[in-house]
Amino acid sequence: MNKNDLVAAVASKSDISKAEATAVVDAALDVISKALKKGDDARLVGFGTFYVTKRAQSKGRNPRTGEPITIKASKLPKFKAGKALKDSVN
Repeated sequence: MNKNDLVAAVASKSDISKAEATAVVDAALDVISKALKKGDDARLVGFGTFYVTKRAQSKGRNPRTGEPITIKASKLPKFKAGKALKDSVN
């Protein structure tokens, strides 16, 4: 499922136009992104939790030249599925 499929499904299920559904989906994704950027978690009870982890600086190797490089530290968004979502899939 891609974003267009999600918008169409939300519009159909909620009896709203695709334009309104697009605004709703975009707003929800924007709110989650801003919460993660601030360092907060986004917990959707029954669905799951979006959170940010820190990846430490590490050493790597350039595959073309074989020369060692340093990979800088970064933040990584992650998702952990909730029990209800896990149960619905299984």
